[in-house]
Amino acid sequence: MIASAHCSVAEAPSGAHRAPDDASAVDVGTPDSAANPRLASGDEAGASPDASAPTGTAGPCGALPLCDDFESAAVGGPPSAALWSLSQPDCTGTGTLSVDDSQAHSGKHSLRVDGGGGYCDHVFVANAAVMPALGPAVYGRFFVRVGAALGAGHVTFLAMKDAADKGSDLRMGGQDAILMYNRQSDDATLPNLGPAGVADSVALAPAAWTCVEFHVDETAGTIDTWVDGAEVAGLVENGTPTPDVSSQWLSRGAWKPMLADFRLGWESYSGQTMTLWFDDVALASKRIGCGNG
Repeated sequence: MIASAHCSVAEAPSGAHRAPDDASAVDVGTPDSAANPRLASGDEAGASPDASAPTGTAGPCGALPLCDDFESAAVGGPPSAALWSLSQPDCTGTGTLSVDDSQAHSGKHSLRVDGGGGYCDHVFVANAAVMPALGPAVYGRFFVRVGAALGAGHVTFLAMKDAADKGSDLRMGGQDAILMYNRQSDDATLPNLGPAGVADSVALAPAAWTCVEFHVDETAGTIDTWVDGAEVAGLVENGTPTPDVSSQWLSRGAWKPMLADFRLGWESYSGQTMTLWFDDVALASKRIGCGNG
């Protein structure tokens, strides 16, 4: 079930690819697998105020190809099986997730993830229906609340399968305490993990809601990223190498992704555990913005 509030659509930046003629007609569909995730327990009460956001053109959430505020799902259970399936493709460990009412960016519910510190302790929810229908301009928006600061080790909380790269993942997460992308096939990072690259990214504030937006242009092979409405220089790849920032990402030549799914959760490669929450998750072929609508 697609939620009916809390999402807005902002105008796409100049030069963005044309959206499908009728984005509202994209059918979310039902994922191939709708296995129920193992449930996590509750946590501290209370919710943070909404993050500040750029002004967008308000529109109903149901008009977007994917938008979920988790309000329609029961607390303690999985999110909507019409939108999400459980994803633990390699091995099953201690990671759990469930709809939670102890934290919310909007409304009363969010998706809580309790991720373990081992590789098999990963857990994600996945939507495999919407991404292929968006066309070459892929925009995502989600609010995330991390229970602790990102550490020095590599972790992932967003993964998208790249069908043009032998099914390996384009990943967003953290390393060296900052927000970063990682390309699974060659382990390239954006930004480079040196002093200049780290300085050009941002850290996620713990115990606070953060709006994260991204744009992947599959035709141009470029990435743009905004945090709380502001573009993050170290998370921009525009095809021109920036020394000590995007040079590693571009070093192997042309990268033309074909994103096949969208997964949110937690995977740790160096032992860091994390409790984190997601809310107001959306995908579209135009920039969505952080406004509630």
